Amino acid sequence: MVDVKGRNMKCLTFLLTLPESVKNKSTTSKSSKKVVNGSCNSGGGCSSKLAPVCYEIITLKNKKKKKMSADIFPGSRKQGGVTSASTVQEYQQQNVNNNNTIQNCNWQGQYSTIRERNSVMFNNELMADIHFLVGQTGGTQKLPGHRYVLAVGSSVFHAMFYGELAENQEEIRIPDVEPPAFLAMLKYIYCDEIDLSADTVLATLYAAKKYIVPHLARACVNFLETSLSAKNACVLLSQSCLFEEPELTQRCWEVIDAQAELALCSEGFTDIDSQTLETILQRDTLNAKEEVVFQAALSWAEAECQRQDLTASIDNKRKVLGKAVFLIRIPTMALDDFANGAAQSGVLTLNETNDIFLWYTAAKKPDLQFASQPRKGLSPQRCHRFQSCAYRSNQWRYRGRCDSIQFAVDKRVFIAGFGLYGSSCGSAEYSAKIELKRQGVLLGQNLSKYFSDGSSNTFPAWFEYPVQIEPDTFYTASVVLDGNELSYFGQEGMTEVQCGKVTFQFQCSSDSTNGTGVQGGQIPELIFYA
Repeated sequence: MVDVKGRNMKCLTFLLTLPESVKNKSTTSKSSKKVVNGSCNSGGGCSSKLAPVCYEIITLKNKKKKKMSADIFPGSRKQGGVTSASTVQEYQQQNVNNNNTIQNCNWQGQYSTIRERNSVMFNNELMADIHFLVGQTGGTQKLPGHRYVLAVGSSVFHAMFYGELAENQEEIRIPDVEPPAFLAMLKYIYCDEIDLSADTVLATLYAAKKYIVPHLARACVNFLETSLSAKNACVLLSQSCLFEEPELTQRCWEVIDAQAELALCSEGFTDIDSQTLETILQRDTLNAKEEVVFQAALSWAEAECQRQDLTASIDNKRKVLGKAVFLIRIPTMALDDFANGAAQSGVLTLNETNDIFLWYTAAKKPDLQFASQPRKGLSPQRCHRFQSCAYRSNQWRYRGRCDSIQFAVDKRVFIAGFGLYGSSCGSAEYSAKIELKRQGVLLGQNLSKYFSDGSSNTFPAWFEYPVQIEPDTFYTASVVLDGNELSYFGQEGMTEVQCGKVTFQFQCSSDSTNGTGVQGGQIPELIFYA
């Protein structure tokens, strides 16, 4: 606010210019030390036929401005996407108690913007003209609301309160939405703030979809994409199809294809519905051995029996699997794997087992209901960071020292292994301990061997499972080699390499104790899926 000379004022005295009749009534009320036709309650509400006269000095405090959702969207989420149960409980209790103790009848003067004044009304009984009974029976929570604010924030609420079929109800039951998720949606509508946690984001997405709050729904999807991993990819795939989010569905498939065995062995896989199970089993690009797929299907069947209150017998497992069992490509297993695994599981009938054995061994193969074409999987890509390689009589030596390089990508990829140089003095076998770290945290490691034929080619060393790499963060790739001390080494290294749609950036690593860096050394290739 400014004075008559245009100067900013931090403290102002508000003098109300009132009609004489009002002033006389005010004077009378003052002399009798009573408020005529008006009162200010402890909850912050003022009710009167005539506006109360307040001669008051109000100090306007400079508050730190919160970012609007437009400023923080779509990245408005808690750090790392993980919130402990205690934090969630604290957040819920904070919302339950929020803004119910307003003492000052002129509380509006304490806030300079309509956004801040609206925020005061969040989960507040003051002036509430609607209540919601949220949650299932036994866990219902009564939450206050304000029709106008809700109608401005959601077309569904507008139709409920002001549409042609609007009903004048004082309470509305919402049994299909969890209270914390409903509160998160209300907080966005009232406060223009997005507050998500890993425990409530799916339920919040459901609420945002139900009440058509698109920007909150988009923030939920972004949160899920960021926290996506092999452990939750199958569950999120099921949910993304339910919520009709094709971009999230595609991100889920990228993780499931590249890290198929981890995804299939996760607890989340057993929680999916039968339709999602069939969709995954018929996927041609799964990077998984078929015996792993078979065992995952049996784990799902056991969990499904429990959901249907059935004993987890072999017959019931086969029953709940239904036609999905024929999507498992059992004939593509190695004969030993089939004989020691699926053939003895009891899930297959005697005729099915016999026909599959004949399919392996007989010249005239029987017709099978099972898919018999091997899965294509994903084709690995290679990022080569050197323009040439060389060898000298005194390089490249090892003796237990570490070769290391740091890299970053601009899109999510999955590192499957490294391409390494071999001996420059004829054929030789190497033992390679490979590691992948992020900020000192070990993400993957493996001890493997590879045979070098004496050429300048690179030779792969694989991780047990592909490692998920997030964009715009540097990771450290390291290897300790044991073998022929003289080998080829790279030179004329590049700091940036474009591989298809993925851009790799390289920088030197402090973990490197054997001379490898950006310009030269070992680890010439990163093998990845994208």
